[in-house]
Order: sequence, then C-alpha cells, then structure tokens
Amino acid sequence: MDVDELLQRYNRGDRRFDQIELRECELLSAQLNEASFDGADFRQARLGRSYFQRCQFRKANLSEAILWGTDFTDTDLSGAIFRDADLSAARLAQANLEESNFLKAMLCGANLSRANLQRSLLISADLRSTSDQRTNLEDAILRQADLSYAQLCQAQLHHADLQGAILTRANLATEPGIVPTDLRGADLQGADLSYADLSYAILQNANLEGADLTGTILDHTDLQGAKLPEGVTFPTSDR
Repeated sequence: MDVDELLQRYNRGDRRFDQIELRECELLSAQLNEASFDGADFRQARLGRSYFQRCQFRKANLSEAILWGTDFTDTDLSGAIFRDADLSAARLAQANLEESNFLKAMLCGANLSRANLQRSLLISADLRSTSDQRTNLEDAILRQADLSYAQLCQAQLHHADLQGAILTRANLATEPGIVPTDLRGADLQGADLSYADLSYAILQNANLEGADLTGTILDHTDLQGAKLPEGVTFPTSDR
C-alpha cells in the first residue's frame, strides 16, 4: 500500500490499516483520526503535523520517524517503537504509551500530560523544553519507566507518578534565572535517582520515600515539604 491508496481508502470510510508497511513515506498534515494502525511499519516515515487522534498504533514501529507536531491525543501507542524518532512538539496528551520504546528519541516541547508511560523505555531520550514551550509530563504515569541519561531540563513533571522509575544520571538541572524543572507533588517513591542532577529543580511536596539518592546532585534544589528517604536530611541551604 502507498500513501495515495491509504488516503483514498480512509476517505471511503475504511479505518483499519493494521500491519501496513509505509517505510520512508511522506504524509504531512494528514487527517487520519480514529483509525487502526496496529503493527504498522512507519520506520523513517515523515508524518509531521498529521492528526492521529483516538487511533490505535499498538506495537507499531515508528523508529527514526519525523513526527514533529504530530497529534496523537488519546491514542493507544502501547508497545510502539519510537527509537531515534523526532517527536518535537508532538501532542501525546492522554495517550497510552505503556511499554513503548523511546530510546534516544527527541521529545522536546512535547505534550505528554496525563499520558500512561508505565514500563516504557526512555533511555537517553531528550525531553528538554524548547524556546516555545515546555515539555509537559504533568500527571503522567511513569511507573518503572527507564529514564536513564534522559534530558529533562525545564520539563513540567507536576504530580507525575514516577514510582520505581529509573533516572540514573538523568539531567533535570537548570541555572539561576532559567525556568526550573518542576517536580512539585511528584511521586518518586522507590525511584532510582542515583547520580542524577536536580540542581535548582523544584520538588516541593514530592514523595522521595525509598528513593536511591546515591550521588544525586541537589544543589539549590527546592525540597520544601518533600518526604525524604528514611535517615536522609539536607541542609536548609539546599532547600
């Protein structure tokens, strides 16, 4: 199947495109809402600014795809592969991304509010904010997600669920005068924050009980009201 056939079938009312192969295709600014692409192969495809709201992409392969500004709102992307994909400014609010693979993916400025990222792989993913907008992970579910070496500078993680998440050597640091990474009210119980950099981050009222803070950099981190691991205390100046 090629792009023209896909669009023709969609316009005729067909909504099932499971297992289709459209590697390296170009499908920009398309409207393909409420369709099923389970197991589809979109590797290296260019799908920028297209609309896939309320779709199904379960176990689809979008490795190295260009997805800047693409709208996946309320879409089921569980088990999907986004390795090395560019999802800058993509809309993934309320999406199901459980057990998805974002290895080295770019998610700068993406909206992941209320998305489910349980057990997802985000090793070396770039979630930094852009000059236009902050990466939004507010209320996102990131339980047991692997965010090792991830770039999360200035990301909005207000009330995110990071229970058991791995943030080894993740970078959440900012500098004075720059909007800080926001982890207010985040649940980090049992999270691995070893050697992560949280300089100037806001962790007001966050729950860090049982978290591994081995080598964690907490220079000027705001820990007001935070629940710390048993036996761990920090000088007032670090709060």
